[in-house]
Amino acid sequence: MAVPRGMTGAAVLAAVIAPMLACAVDVTGQGLPRVHVIATGGTIAGRATGGQLTGAQIVEAVPGLADVAAIEVEEFSRVGSSAMTPDHWLRLARRVNGLFAADPGLAGIVVTHGTDTMEETGYFLHLTVEDSRPVVMVGSMRNSSAVSADGPANLLSAMRVATHPGAIGVGTLVVLNDEIHSARDVRKRDSNRVDTFGSEWGPLGVVDSDTIVFRHGVRTRHTTTSAVRLSDSVTELPFVPIVADFTGNEGAVLDDWVEAGARGVAVQAFGGGRGSPGMRRAVADAAEAGVRVVLASRVPEGRVLSGGASPSQGVVTAGDLPPHKARILLMLALTEDRTGAELQRLFDTH
Repeated sequence: MAVPRGMTGAAVLAAVIAPMLACAVDVTGQGLPRVHVIATGGTIAGRATGGQLTGAQIVEAVPGLADVAAIEVEEFSRVGSSAMTPDHWLRLARRVNGLFAADPGLAGIVVTHGTDTMEETGYFLHLTVEDSRPVVMVGSMRNSSAVSADGPANLLSAMRVATHPGAIGVGTLVVLNDEIHSARDVRKRDSNRVDTFGSEWGPLGVVDSDTIVFRHGVRTRHTTTSAVRLSDSVTELPFVPIVADFTGNEGAVLDDWVEAGARGVAVQAFGGGRGSPGMRRAVADAAEAGVRVVLASRVPEGRVLSGGASPSQGVVTAGDLPPHKARILLMLALTEDRTGAELQRLFDTH
């Protein structure tokens, strides 16, 4: 296990005490790896009649889990993922780090989550979890009372991945529809189908009936090698909105966010990070005012090349990160003082 970064005595004490509040689920079996489930809500917990299942009810409804792991369940929240906030991310990351710090024998953590913002929460954990053990995000596209609900199969797959040696050291993972994706690269691509998630570079592996197969690794920095961290002094994340470019844009929206006190802005530009004349003017004005700007693209695939930005003037490029993930990295980066060149290195390596 990697030594956690920045863990204070108070944080360790909190991490030891907090698991006592968790709900133990009767999926015992001597010699089985132990996995902690953190339930946050989402469609996987939803019911057609309204309301949401508890995390314990989700786990208890899945046949076969007792053969995979000894499981403890914790109710973190019970909200749709569209209601997630940066405060949820901060608390969740600290909870995951606390669990790993307090329990060296814990095999991994599974987070049940809605699919709308799963990739954002997952990427935040990918950057801020300080341990090499698996964190696996899982959800569903159909609620628990739907015909052919996909939640139980997805949860079983996620549990198997969380206990597999191949999942160690690759950062936070997203598992749905028998595919294993890196939280950095995964995107929700369909609003209705169970095969909703995909990655530009393809899945890292698959969940087959007889075994877990990993075929690719993760080359960017994350978890134990991440250059961004959550120090104890970080109680909230810097204000960083996303601004979309469009034809005929005069840049007024970006101007308004700067006026409202944004510390940074993620720009959803055209292909390759190109912008309308109005957006280019607004970006230059924002940078001149000391607001950090990252240029991302609305095109799903292909990097934003570095030629169109000037890190020395506070404008950096997102590479192949989409705007909503570029925003997350910029928010974390702005918790410390960094030069434009240092910001660009973060986007080039994370």
